[in-house]
Amino acid sequence: MAALMDLVAGDQRSILLALSVDDWAGLNDRSRFDAHLSLGGGLDPTWLDLFSEAARSVTGSDNPSDFIDARRELDGPDDAGDRVIERVDPAWLDAIARLSDQAVDSVAGRWIDLIEEEIGQLPREEKPWIRQLAGDLVEFARAADRSADVLFAWAL
Repeated sequence: MAALMDLVAGDQRSILLALSVDDWAGLNDRSRFDAHLSLGGGLDPTWLDLFSEAARSVTGSDNPSDFIDARRELDGPDDAGDRVIERVDPAWLDAIARLSDQAVDSVAGRWIDLIEEEIGQLPREEKPWIRQLAGDLVEFARAADRSADVLFAWAL
Protein backbone atom coordinates (compact mmCIF):
# COMPACT_ATOMS: atom_id res chain seq x y z
CA MET A 1 0.00 0.00 0.00
CA ALA A 2 1.32 3.46 -0.89
CA ALA A 3 1.63 6.16 1.73
CA LEU A 4 -1.62 8.06 2.34
CA MET A 5 -1.19 11.48 3.88
CA ASP A 6 -3.52 14.35 4.71
CA LEU A 7 -3.11 17.67 6.45
CA VAL A 8 -6.32 18.95 8.06
CA ALA A 9 -6.92 22.21 9.94
CA GLY A 10 -9.82 22.89 12.29
CA ASP A 11 -11.15 21.50 15.54
CA GLN A 12 -9.31 18.35 16.62
CA ARG A 13 -12.45 16.47 17.69
CA SER A 14 -14.19 17.20 14.39
CA ILE A 15 -11.13 16.16 12.40
CA LEU A 16 -10.77 12.91 14.33
CA LEU A 17 -14.47 12.13 13.89
CA ALA A 18 -14.28 12.71 10.13
CA LEU A 19 -11.18 10.54 9.85
CA SER A 20 -12.66 7.74 11.98
CA VAL A 21 -15.72 7.45 9.72
CA ASP A 22 -13.74 7.94 6.49
CA ASP A 23 -15.55 11.20 5.67
CA TRP A 24 -12.96 12.26 3.09
CA ALA A 25 -15.36 14.50 1.16
CA GLY A 26 -16.30 16.26 4.39
CA LEU A 27 -12.68 17.27 4.99
CA ASN A 28 -12.99 19.65 2.03
CA ASP A 29 -16.05 21.39 3.53
CA ARG A 30 -14.69 24.83 4.50
CA SER A 31 -17.70 25.40 6.80
CA ARG A 32 -16.46 22.46 8.90
CA PHE A 33 -12.67 22.61 8.45
CA ASP A 34 -10.33 25.54 7.87
CA ALA A 35 -8.19 23.70 5.33
CA HIS A 36 -7.47 20.25 3.94
CA LEU A 37 -4.63 19.07 1.74
CA SER A 38 -4.54 15.49 0.55
CA LEU A 39 -0.97 14.52 -0.18
CA GLY A 40 -2.20 11.26 -1.67
CA GLY A 41 -0.11 8.21 -2.26
CA GLY A 42 2.51 9.55 -4.64
CA LEU A 43 4.58 11.44 -2.11
CA ASP A 44 7.33 9.93 -0.01
CA PRO A 45 6.90 11.20 3.60
CA THR A 46 10.55 12.30 3.75
CA TRP A 47 9.89 14.74 0.92
CA LEU A 48 8.19 17.07 3.40
CA ASP A 49 11.50 17.30 5.25
CA LEU A 50 13.15 18.16 1.92
CA PHE A 51 10.47 20.82 1.36
CA SER A 52 11.38 22.36 4.71
CA GLU A 53 15.07 22.24 3.78
CA ALA A 54 14.32 23.93 0.46
CA ALA A 55 12.42 26.71 2.25
CA ARG A 56 15.33 27.24 4.65
CA SER A 57 17.80 27.28 1.76
CA VAL A 58 15.84 29.86 -0.25
CA THR A 59 15.03 32.16 2.68
CA GLY A 60 18.34 31.81 4.52
CA SER A 61 16.36 31.16 7.70
CA ASP A 62 16.57 28.46 10.37
CA ASN A 63 12.84 27.85 9.89
CA PRO A 64 10.84 25.84 9.11
CA SER A 65 12.18 22.86 11.01
CA ASP A 66 12.15 19.49 9.29
CA PHE A 67 8.58 18.24 9.11
CA ILE A 68 9.43 15.13 11.11
CA ASP A 69 10.47 17.41 14.00
CA ALA A 70 7.30 19.50 13.66
CA ARG A 71 4.98 16.59 14.47
CA ARG A 72 3.78 15.69 17.95
CA GLU A 73 1.68 12.86 19.32
CA LEU A 74 -1.87 13.76 20.24
CA ASP A 75 -2.99 13.97 23.84
CA GLY A 76 -5.76 11.47 24.40
CA PRO A 77 -7.40 9.02 22.00
CA ASP A 78 -6.58 9.31 18.32
CA ASP A 79 -8.50 6.35 16.90
CA ALA A 80 -8.56 6.74 13.14
CA GLY A 81 -8.16 3.13 12.14
CA ASP A 82 -4.84 2.25 10.54
CA ARG A 83 -3.73 5.87 10.23
CA VAL A 84 -1.30 7.61 12.54
CA ILE A 85 -2.56 11.02 13.63
CA GLU A 86 -0.12 13.70 14.77
CA ARG A 87 -0.38 17.39 15.63
CA VAL A 88 1.61 19.80 13.47
CA ASP A 89 3.63 22.45 15.29
CA PRO A 90 2.17 25.93 14.64
CA ALA A 91 5.72 27.28 14.19
CA TRP A 92 6.19 25.03 11.15
CA LEU A 93 2.92 26.25 9.65
CA ASP A 94 3.81 29.86 10.38
CA ALA A 95 7.17 29.55 8.63
CA ILE A 96 5.53 28.00 5.56
CA ALA A 97 2.68 30.54 5.55
CA ARG A 98 5.18 33.42 5.62
CA LEU A 99 6.90 32.35 2.41
CA SER A 100 6.36 35.13 -0.10
CA ASP A 101 4.58 34.38 -3.34
CA GLN A 102 7.83 35.23 -5.13
CA ALA A 103 9.78 32.68 -3.04
CA VAL A 104 7.42 29.77 -3.72
CA ASP A 105 8.79 29.11 -7.20
CA SER A 106 12.38 29.17 -5.91
CA VAL A 107 11.44 26.85 -3.06
CA ALA A 108 9.78 24.47 -5.53
CA GLY A 109 12.86 24.45 -7.75
CA ARG A 110 15.18 23.82 -4.80
CA TRP A 111 12.79 21.10 -3.55
CA ILE A 112 13.02 19.32 -6.89
CA ASP A 113 16.82 19.56 -6.75
CA LEU A 114 16.88 18.04 -3.26
CA ILE A 115 14.53 15.21 -4.26
CA GLU A 116 16.74 14.43 -7.24
CA GLU A 117 19.82 14.42 -5.01
CA GLU A 118 18.00 11.90 -2.81
CA ILE A 119 16.48 9.53 -5.38
CA GLY A 120 17.96 10.41 -8.76
CA GLN A 121 16.59 12.18 -11.80
CA LEU A 122 12.82 12.71 -11.77
CA PRO A 123 10.81 12.16 -14.91
CA ARG A 124 10.00 15.47 -16.58
CA GLU A 125 6.25 14.95 -16.08
CA GLU A 126 6.67 14.76 -12.29
CA LYS A 127 8.13 18.25 -11.89
CA PRO A 128 4.94 20.28 -12.55
CA TRP A 129 3.13 18.20 -9.92
CA ILE A 130 5.83 18.95 -7.35
CA ARG A 131 5.78 22.67 -8.21
CA GLN A 132 2.00 22.68 -7.76
CA LEU A 133 2.33 20.86 -4.45
CA ALA A 134 4.78 23.49 -3.17
CA GLY A 135 2.16 26.16 -3.83
CA ASP A 136 -0.56 23.98 -2.29
CA LEU A 137 1.50 23.53 0.89
CA VAL A 138 1.93 27.29 1.23
CA GLU A 139 -1.76 27.89 0.53
CA PHE A 140 -2.71 25.25 3.12
CA ALA A 141 -0.39 26.79 5.73
CA ARG A 142 -1.85 30.24 5.13
CA ALA A 143 -5.42 28.94 5.50
CA ALA A 144 -4.49 26.89 8.57
CA ASP A 145 -2.28 29.48 10.25
CA ARG A 146 -4.91 30.57 12.79
CA SER A 147 -6.63 27.19 13.19
CA ALA A 148 -7.17 25.68 16.60
CA ASP A 149 -5.57 22.44 15.47
CA VAL A 150 -3.69 21.11 12.47
CA LEU A 151 -3.37 17.35 12.21
CA PHE A 152 -1.29 15.16 9.95
CA ALA A 153 -2.90 11.80 9.22
CA TRP A 154 -0.83 9.19 7.48
CA ALA A 155 -0.55 5.49 6.76
CA LEU A 156 2.16 3.58 4.92
